[in-house]
Amino acid sequence: MNNELFQIVDEPIILQDLVDKVERREAGAVTTFIGTVREWTKGKRTVYLEYQAYKPMAIKMLKTIGDEIQSKWPNTKVAITHRVGRLDISDIAVIIAVSSPHRKQAYEANEYAIERIKQIVPIWKKEHWEDGETWIGDQLEKVSYPKGKPNIKGEVL
Repeated sequence: MNNELFQIVDEPIILQDLVDKVERREAGAVTTFIGTVREWTKGKRTVYLEYQAYKPMAIKMLKTIGDEIQSKWPNTKVAITHRVGRLDISDIAVIIAVSSPHRKQAYEANEYAIERIKQIVPIWKKEHWEDGETWIGDQLEKVSYPKGKPNIKGEVL
């Protein structure tokens, strides 16, 4: 198991690895969020997804989210791993694990983490459907790619 709290990986993510990273004696709660690839989106059948990331900036932004969580919910610990590459239906795309002394903070911090990932982390997905494919844009789907593909070398923030 890699002990890094914030990772972008190209292999399957193991839930227990993230739980192990945040478990501690002073924590009375550990929450996890598991984001998976769904088959149907807006009435279209997805065959598989392809994720890409600008890894150095993505990891930096995941750490920033961890810092924000520490500031908002002191005495929490968070680990986030996002997968890139081809993901089939039901594959795990992201896992967030948060521990805290009390459950409410763990739940709130976990929800905050996934929303912030979609807002600031340079990860892009391409949806492959039965009848075609397209880059979706940023994870909030507010930025499109008129040339068909994101530039993963440059800064996107």
